[in-house]
Amino acid sequence: MSIARQVIEKASESGVSVTTAESCTGGMVAAALTDIAGSSAVFERGFVTYSNAAKTEMLGVLPATLEAHGAVSEEVVREMALGARAAARADVAVAISGIAGPGGSEFKPEGRVCYGLASATGVITETIEHGAIGRAEVRAAATKHALDLILSAL
Repeated sequence: MSIARQVIEKASESGVSVTTAESCTGGMVAAALTDIAGSSAVFERGFVTYSNAAKTEMLGVLPATLEAHGAVSEEVVREMALGARAAARADVAVAISGIAGPGGSEFKPEGRVCYGLASATGVITETIEHGAIGRAEVRAAATKHALDLILSAL
């Protein structure tokens, strides 16, 4: 059974709603969830906030946080997750921001992805170095990890 199907089934059984705030994955997590029949019972909306302006306007990420830490940071995904949860009135929100590649920098290498998960119990954040495995592979790995995070929260 796919992770997305497990998320939808578990959320449905628990009466929990889910939302996403995505940057480098460009909506891939939302797409994975909505590929599952019955997803509308638990997933009403998601947010693709690729630019800093979108993060600020749609999710309430503070410009000062972006300036101080950059978009690919645990501080920003924390605010993205909280903003998405509030805007969607969802029980669980996952946020993703990363460097899918190609490229990156000495300070933020290709394959670095930051994750945030907001729920009634608070927010957790983490950074995973997926490595310079290629744009499609980083995005796929980030999508899978985000689904795993939601599943663990359920």
